[in-house]
Amino acid sequence: MSEDKWEIYQDKKGEWRWRRTASNGNIVGAATEGYVKEADCIKNAERYGYNGKYNPAGSWEFYEDKRGEWRWRHKAVNTQIIIGASSEGYKGKAAAVANAERHGYKATA
Repeated sequence: MSEDKWEIYQDKKGEWRWRRTASNGNIVGAATEGYVKEADCIKNAERYGYNGKYNPAGSWEFYEDKRGEWRWRHKAVNTQIIIGASSEGYKGKAAAVANAERHGYKATA
């Protein structure tokens, strides 16, 4: 996924966010919330591979949304707050898992 483009930017409210775009232009990951400090936004992005770093601790969940598309969400270890989520739905669970792997998910046996 080295061809992915990362963007750290300020939204309309002045909060910091990140997004990860694939070479085909599709957004394959994005911040689930805005951050007051740019450093906090970068720290969150690094959980998912920004700057070549990953810290995927926490629980990962795969589910079908109301439209019947598969998505993933990543929850923090202690608080169970959602700290990452797929930015789009996928036709099959395998595609959602592949997108999560792009963000540091590793299946456990």
